[in-house]
Amino acid sequence: MIKKCLICLCVFVLCLQITPVHGEELKLAPNASASLLMEASSRQVLYSNHEKEKLFPASTTKIMTMILLFEAIEKGSLKWDEELRCSAYAASMGGSQIYLEEGEKMSVADLFKAISIASANDACVMIGERIAGTNDNFVKMMNEKAKELKLVNTHFVNPTGLHDDNHYTCALDLGTMAAYLIEMGGERLLQTTSLYDSYIREDTAHKFWLVNTNKLLKSYQGADGLKTGYTKEAGYCIVSTAKRNGLRLIAIVLKESDPKVRNQEVSQLLDYGFSLYENITLFQKNDVIEKVNIDNARVSQVEIIAKDDIQYVQDKNDTTKVTYQMNYTNLVPPLKKGEVVGHLLLMRGDVNIGSFDVTVKTDVEALSFVEKVVNQLKVLL
Repeated sequence: MIKKCLICLCVFVLCLQITPVHGEELKLAPNASASLLMEASSRQVLYSNHEKEKLFPASTTKIMTMILLFEAIEKGSLKWDEELRCSAYAASMGGSQIYLEEGEKMSVADLFKAISIASANDACVMIGERIAGTNDNFVKMMNEKAKELKLVNTHFVNPTGLHDDNHYTCALDLGTMAAYLIEMGGERLLQTTSLYDSYIREDTAHKFWLVNTNKLLKSYQGADGLKTGYTKEAGYCIVSTAKRNGLRLIAIVLKESDPKVRNQEVSQLLDYGFSLYENITLFQKNDVIEKVNIDNARVSQVEIIAKDDIQYVQDKNDTTKVTYQMNYTNLVPPLKKGEVVGHLLLMRGDVNIGSFDVTVKTDVEALSFVEKVVNQLKVLL
């Protein structure tokens, strides 16, 4: 199982009562063909304009490539320190590259660094061939993952983003992919995507300097990723993420005519989000929520704790109180810590805005048959 995938299953789209603002009502990023602002953990759309329009993604494609890389790492079928050998096909890639030569070996960790920082097409193909056997099989995996993530307007032809008329996506799908990648990759991902520059082949005569095209890393407070892109057909694109005061936003602009305008307009989206919304933590992971009575156990009460942080996005101007309800689905011992015993339902008025798994603080042992009989006798006597 993918360790972060459970988050997607247990967290409904938060804050449904907050109506996303559309571009027709408030025009942000006016020069972009499409734009989107999303809260990362809930995937709640805070602003959108032409978010489902089919557009060419250029190197933002590599978000899906990195998703499959992290899934392979999670499954154990790929290791960060594994050395891969470059094929003739991978070495033939044009566009952004680190100039891998046929037969050259490089670690998965360095290939990932080359993809996320320098957008290396040759490194993408090497990773794809290792994961799926062939480049074509890897592309099939990309499209299968797109269906699994329920993307609405996406089709891949390659893992690089090099132009093809049948290779397309939309801003909403890129937001979904980015949110999933951040859940999957966690700190390992962001520690790398936040690097403005780095090196590969450091201990060789062919030391190679990687420079990030995401200039927001130096100019925007809290920015730590995620992926830029450019082709003549796609224009200048960026999927950016930044975090402030516990609130992580994903901002996207597609088909900009100039990289400076792209950076200005994606920054405007982020500013809008951080100025109007805040992240509220109701309970942190392992916080005790309440104590409940339990039958047929060696303890009379159990402490119920949050399995993960319980958070929601709040419009700073919305004074509606958020409450919660507990819905228990399994309080029959024996119980193990970490086992889901129910859900905490977040409510804004009568509207359910989120659901979070809860578990028991410690293992709960069941009474033996003899102990149950003794207890019954005590009651009768």
